[in-house]
Amino acid sequence: MGKLKTPLTELVGIEHPVVQTGMGWVAGARLVAATSNAGGLGILASATMTLEELQTAVTKVKAATDKPFGINMRADAGDAGARVDLLIREGVKVASFALAPKPELIAKLKDAGVVVIPSVGAAKHAKKVAGWGADAVIVQGGEGGGHTGPVATTLLLPSVLDAVKDTGMPVIAAGGFFDGRGLAAALSYGAAGVAMGTRFLLTSDSTVPDAVKERYLQAALDGTVVSTRVDGMPHRVLRTGLVEKLESGSRARGFAAAVGNAQKFKKLSGMTWLSMVKDGLAMRHGKELTWSQVVMAANTPMLLKAGLVEGNTDAGVLASGQVAGIISDLPSCAELVEKIVDDAVAHLQSASGYIQ
Repeated sequence: MGKLKTPLTELVGIEHPVVQTGMGWVAGARLVAATSNAGGLGILASATMTLEELQTAVTKVKAATDKPFGINMRADAGDAGARVDLLIREGVKVASFALAPKPELIAKLKDAGVVVIPSVGAAKHAKKVAGWGADAVIVQGGEGGGHTGPVATTLLLPSVLDAVKDTGMPVIAAGGFFDGRGLAAALSYGAAGVAMGTRFLLTSDSTVPDAVKERYLQAALDGTVVSTRVDGMPHRVLRTGLVEKLESGSRARGFAAAVGNAQKFKKLSGMTWLSMVKDGLAMRHGKELTWSQVVMAANTPMLLKAGLVEGNTDAGVLASGQVAGIISDLPSCAELVEKIVDDAVAHLQSASGYIQ
């Protein structure tokens, strides 16, 4: 296998500039350990775990690998402080955030030797977190799965790179990456590596039910849709029967279903109504959401769990990047990372031949 040394591999102490994103219900201990053992950076998804479940997952990962890994957290969660304390106590290398953490939290993590990597969707946000002391950023273009923005990676990535070039902060590209060509392209843009979700979901190390993986593999390039009917925010998902029904149904009916699912998530997570309301207030303030959107957001974990854990594609939602339409196999994480890096090296070497 060829070697690629980038600011990301240096920063985190990993072998290859490949990151597995913190996908809810998908990025558990098995997938994270497999990714890290393959030389990439595995990131645990903690938003769908209780604090106790997160502790168990961290213990499992540490038992399966001695390589660096990370935890993805919601900075606006009511128990974010306890999760940060757990991360620091357990010596986890990377703290990943979907919503940018405040400067005080970044400082606390950095003082403990933790690498802080928020995800951003705009150049101005990258510049802001760079000023706050973040160590790197993941920038996801519109091709990516789950919550996503309208700008394609090919435009969003260079805009972010230009915005932070004076800071020297490494930028990790996400949205539309699945192979060595993509990694080579991202490095050529100036990124320090790539982050992938759907590609890691579609591996033999992923715990997603086989029938659900098959549903992803059957998807065409137009097999996803960005829907606001799942949780009130733009969310790229597979075009399943449920999603088509949500898209064509009334908003009132979707809201009523969301309230029911919010109750189920409350019971599953052990949260009180007070803590859910506090989280809702934080979400409204941080993302300028209506109360209707906040309730819809509480709906999401249960819909994703039904599809990704229980395998019920009729009652669940399957977050997916557009790359599902071009992926046709289920390699192990070790096989996947090795092939991506080998192919990236080959493409970079080939392209250098154009230079006169």
